[in-house]
Amino acid sequence: MDRTSSPRGAFGLPAWAPLYLIAALAGLTLVRLAVAAAVPLAPDEGYYWVWSRALASGYLDHPPMVAIWTYLGTALLGDGTLGVRLLGPMSAFISSLFMARTAECLWPASNAGPRAALLYNATLMFGIGAIIMTPDVPLLFFWTMALWSLAELISANRDIAGRALLRGGYWWLVAGLALGGAFASKYTAALFPAGVAIWLLLTPAARRWLLRWEPWGGLVLTVLVFAPVLAWNQRHDWASFAMQGGRLATFAPARALEFLGELVGGQILAMSPLVFALSCLGVWRAAGRWREPGAGLLAILTILPAALFIEHALGDRVQGNWPFILYPSAILSASGMAFRAWRPAVWLGLALAVPVVIQASLAPLPLGRADPTLRLLAGWSELARDANQARIANGADYIVSETYDASTLLARALPGVKVIAMDGRYAFIDLPSGAPLLREGTGVLVTLISRGSKRAPDADIWAVQADLGILERRRGGELADQYRISLVRWRAGGSYAALLPQMRDK
Repeated sequence: MDRTSSPRGAFGLPAWAPLYLIAALAGLTLVRLAVAAAVPLAPDEGYYWVWSRALASGYLDHPPMVAIWTYLGTALLGDGTLGVRLLGPMSAFISSLFMARTAECLWPASNAGPRAALLYNATLMFGIGAIIMTPDVPLLFFWTMALWSLAELISANRDIAGRALLRGGYWWLVAGLALGGAFASKYTAALFPAGVAIWLLLTPAARRWLLRWEPWGGLVLTVLVFAPVLAWNQRHDWASFAMQGGRLATFAPARALEFLGELVGGQILAMSPLVFALSCLGVWRAAGRWREPGAGLLAILTILPAALFIEHALGDRVQGNWPFILYPSAILSASGMAFRAWRPAVWLGLALAVPVVIQASLAPLPLGRADPTLRLLAGWSELARDANQARIANGADYIVSETYDASTLLARALPGVKVIAMDGRYAFIDLPSGAPLLREGTGVLVTLISRGSKRAPDADIWAVQADLGILERRRGGELADQYRISLVRWRAGGSYAALLPQMRDK
């Protein structure tokens, strides 16, 4: 590969980030910010917002970066939906520039930079996922940053496959810091250093870096950034590691084809069909050129996670967002091959995103329970209003729920109302205990009715004073979920009870 020369284009912008690309990314960012402000929060986003009100170096479900990003956004814009999601669209803009620069470093003088950035934004998972604040958002930001750092390293050593000049070692330190941020976002970041280690061992000239201090210095920086998360786990009996490690699948041949079909089919939709096809072809070609440092790195960082998720699918379902980490390297592989179909792929991906955004915002199509926006986003404010009316009418002191999703969104929707979450995961978050309030007063218990079950509250935990009926979470005429509400007094027992924070004015 030739070393990139970074020529300048219009307005002094580098050739890998021309004016039309900057304008397109800025426009997409404005659209994402508008959608972020308009679409209600998903339950997990409410849960991470609770984390941000009790910052710590770790949580049961994930490392703390999503809480930190939520905290920063809400510190700037308040606790509304845009504040919670602010850093998602902003980081997507920067990640897209990382992609463009990485492509230019790996595939110089080929106009690969704009192709990579636009193809990345044309995937449904990134195009829509960048709006929703989840741990994947900071993970992908730091992942692409680390990949960009190694691309700069390769660019500085264009003939690494020959004489291995070993220039630009400081890029290892940048990569180490970025990788630390990725580890502090989600544990699947471990696949990045695993892939880099394989790349170093398989590339003879690159292998010489193992005798230099810079890669090891970068690894030390990664450990230092991640050390608070390790310390938190050590103090909590490695609970977070145990929870995530418990998802490792066993072999289940009877359902393996079903899970594999869901994995492949889901990723075709998540990437959009043309981007998926171009990415697969690009990775195939990159793997055939594995002796070239750039192509080999991209192939390994795609194939290694893909193999892991395929193995997982032999025994259990792979969640649709898990393979997100292989998107950058797969799309970078496609961008370097100058496929003529890249423009139609971009337009198709963007076109597929439009109805998803419209459905989430306006819900013009009655899709029922098949619509994830109905199941996740619809009717929470109305549910909170109705539950609070029942509380007021019965003179209850608090609202309590035994599910984290309902409790967090009820708390956000009811300023001035005491909302208690009874869920064991809250024992790992530094929030006021709800036990004193449970002991002293009466409450309205909100219980999800699952699949039509009319399960009554657990008599060992709750003394039911009155059955207050059924509340529904709806969007128009479509039912999302039903909830039994009961006037109760707490006997004892149950999971850990936490008094949830309330929204702040900005």
